[in-house]
Amino acid sequence: MAYVTRFAPSPTGPLHLGHAFSALTGFDRAQARGGQFLLRVEDTDSARVRAEHEAAIYDDLHWLGVRWQTPVRRQSEHLADYAAALDRLIAMGLCYPCRCTRADIHAAVSAPQEGVTHLPPDGMVYPGTCRHRPMSDRSPTDAIRLNIRAALQTLDPTRLSFTETGPERAGHHRLSVPHLTDRVGDVVLARRDIGAAAYHLCVVLDDALQGVTEVTRGMDLFDATEIQVLLQHLLQLPNPLYHHHRLIRDDQGKRLAKRDNARALSRYRAEGATPQDIRRLLGL
Repeated sequence: MAYVTRFAPSPTGPLHLGHAFSALTGFDRAQARGGQFLLRVEDTDSARVRAEHEAAIYDDLHWLGVRWQTPVRRQSEHLADYAAALDRLIAMGLCYPCRCTRADIHAAVSAPQEGVTHLPPDGMVYPGTCRHRPMSDRSPTDAIRLNIRAALQTLDPTRLSFTETGPERAGHHRLSVPHLTDRVGDVVLARRDIGAAAYHLCVVLDDALQGVTEVTRGMDLFDATEIQVLLQHLLQLPNPLYHHHRLIRDDQGKRLAKRDNARALSRYRAEGATPQDIRRLLGL
C-alpha cells in the first residue's frame, strides 16, 4: 500500500513554528517512503476563517520547500460528505440533539453530584443532560452528539485499537470502554452555532476519502484518537496508523498558538530567515 499522509491547518491565523514542524515532519516522512503528502484546509468555521490566511498557508509552505498533491481538499467544499456520514449515524440510532450551552455544561459538571473534572478532547465531559431527547425533537440551533454508550454496544470492543508510530507513545493501543464512556463522553458531531459537522467527524471522513495511511499531527491530539477510531469502526472506514510528534513550545513551555505572532513564519521570513534556518531551529 502506498504511503499517504497529510497536513491539515485551519485558515484562522498565521502559520507558526509548530505548524512548520508538523508540515515538515509529514512531508519528510512521505519523501522518505516514496509516498504522497497531502494538504487539507479545514475551513468549516466560517466565523473565523479568512481568505488571506489560506493564501498565506500556501505561500509559507512553498517557501519552506513543502510540496503537495493537488487539488487541495477544502472542507467547505465537501459539506455534503459530512452530512451524509452524520445522517448514517443518526439512522443507526446513535445520535441525539443537544441544546446545552458551554455555560450549562460547566454548571452541570461543576455540581457536587457530578464530580467530573477531567478534560477530554472536546473539553469537559458532557454529563448527558440531553441524552434522552429523540432526533425528532431537534431544533435548527441544536448540536448533535454521539451517544457513546449506545455506539459501543454495536461494536466488538476487542477490535477497537490503533497503532502509534510516534516516538512518545509508539506501540499498539487498545481503546478502553470505561475511558470512552467516563472520560471522553458524548462528543459533538455537528456544532450548534453553525450546524456544520464538527472536527472529529470531518477529519475521520477526510482521511478515509483521501486514502491517508498515516495521520501525522501533534501530541496535543493524541487523546482525540480514541473517538476518531471509534467513528472509523462505526462508519466502516479504514484505520490508519498514527504518528503524533512532539510539540513546539514557547519560552514558558506552553504549546504555540496562532495568536503567538512572535513565532509566525511570516515574521521569521521578514527578518531574513531561510527555510534551512527554520529546520535548524526546529531540530530537523
